[in-house]
Amino acid sequence: MSLRTIDSLGELAGRRVIVRCDLNVPLKDGAVTDDGRIRASLPTLNALLHRGARVIVVSHLGRPEGSPDARYSLKPVAQRLSELLGAPVAFAGDTVGDSAQETVAGLEDGGIAVLENLRFNPGETSKSAEERQAFADRLAALGDVLVSDGFGVVHREQASVFELASTVPSAAGSLIAAETDVLERLTEKPERPYTVVLGGSKVSDKLGVIAHLLPRVDRLLIGGGMLFTFLKAQGHAVGASLLEEDQLDTVRGYLAEAEERGVEIVLPTDVVVAERFAADAPHVVLAADALESGPAGASGIGLDIGPETAARFAEAVAGSATVFWNGPMGVFEFPAFAHGTRAVAEALTKVSGLGVVGGGDSAAAVRALGFSDDDFGHVSTGGGASLEFLEGKKLPGLEVLGWA
Repeated sequence: MSLRTIDSLGELAGRRVIVRCDLNVPLKDGAVTDDGRIRASLPTLNALLHRGARVIVVSHLGRPEGSPDARYSLKPVAQRLSELLGAPVAFAGDTVGDSAQETVAGLEDGGIAVLENLRFNPGETSKSAEERQAFADRLAALGDVLVSDGFGVVHREQASVFELASTVPSAAGSLIAAETDVLERLTEKPERPYTVVLGGSKVSDKLGVIAHLLPRVDRLLIGGGMLFTFLKAQGHAVGASLLEEDQLDTVRGYLAEAEERGVEIVLPTDVVVAERFAADAPHVVLAADALESGPAGASGIGLDIGPETAARFAEAVAGSATVFWNGPMGVFEFPAFAHGTRAVAEALTKVSGLGVVGGGDSAAAVRALGFSDDDFGHVSTGGGASLEFLEGKKLPGLEVLGWA
C-alpha cells in the first residue's frame, strides 16, 4: 500500500508546485483561533521551498455555496502561514481567475502563494464529474505538478483532491504519508493492549468504526452523547439526554458481538446530569443506572461522564500500548462539563506506545483545554477521513496517489 512520494516528481527547482493542503481552520473576527492544521502543513511546504519550488497552496475553508463569501476567505490563513514560515506569502483574491494567474506568474524560485478558497468555485464540490474536471483543468493550468497533502479531504471525490491528481503528475506530501502510516499501525498488528475511546454526539457517526475495529481491539470505551444509546440499549432510563432510538438494536448487536469476541466494552458508571443545556446549568453526578433520580428527574440531560468513570477511563488509557481516541467525553466547551475529556487527554499523554487523537472535535478539544499537539503520539488532521480509513473504506484521494 505505497503512495507516490515527492521524490517521484523529479527536480522541482523553478517548477510550479500546487500543494493541496487542508487549511480549514476556525476563524473569529478575521483571525485564526486554532492553527493546528496550518502547522501540520509546514513540513511539506518548507521541504518544497528549500528545493526551490514555486509553491501554490490551495485549500477550502468552511462551506460556502460555490460563490465568494468574505466570511470564508483564506486571507487570514495566508497571514498566519506567513508568520509561521517567517517569510512573505502572496495571496490571490480568486482561485483560477486573473488574480490567481498574476500571483502565480509573479512567484520566484522558493516563493509561496495562497489562492482563495477553492469552494468559492462550484466545480470543486460538484456532483458532476465533468464540472469537477473542468475546474481541475483550470487549476492544472496554474502548475506543473501536484503535491496532495490535505489528509482531511482524501475521503472526498472533489476536483482538487481527485481530478487534479489525475490531470497532472501528483504525489503525496509528508502529512498524508504520516497519517496513513499511523492509521495502518492502528489496523494492522497494533501493539497490545489496544484500547479505542469513542465519544461525540452520535452512535450513527461511529457505526462503521465500531464494526471494523471490534475484531481488532481489546477494549472499547464509550463516552460522549453516544453513551446514552448504549445505556438505553441495556434497559436504563436516560432522561432527556441525547438518544438515537433507531440505533438501539444495532448497539445491542455490538454488545453481544463484543461479549462473543472477548472484547471489553466499558460504559460509564456515573454521569454528570444537568438541568438544562447551558454552561451555568445546575448539575449533579448520578449513577448511570439512575439518571432520572436527580433534581431534574426525567428532564435531566447528561453532559459529561462522571468522575468515577473518568478515573476508570484514564487508567485504561494510560495502561494501554495502543490507543485511538475520537470524540470528546462531554460538552468540553463548557468548563463544568470538560472534566471527562480532560481526564482522557491527560491519560493519553502517558501512553508509552502509540496514542492517537483522532482529529475533528477531539483535536479541537485537546487544544482548547491547553494541551499541545506534541503532548501526544499523533494528532490527526482528518476526523472524517480518519474514521473512514479505520472503517476500511476506499478513499479516492489516496487511491489516486497510488494507494491500493
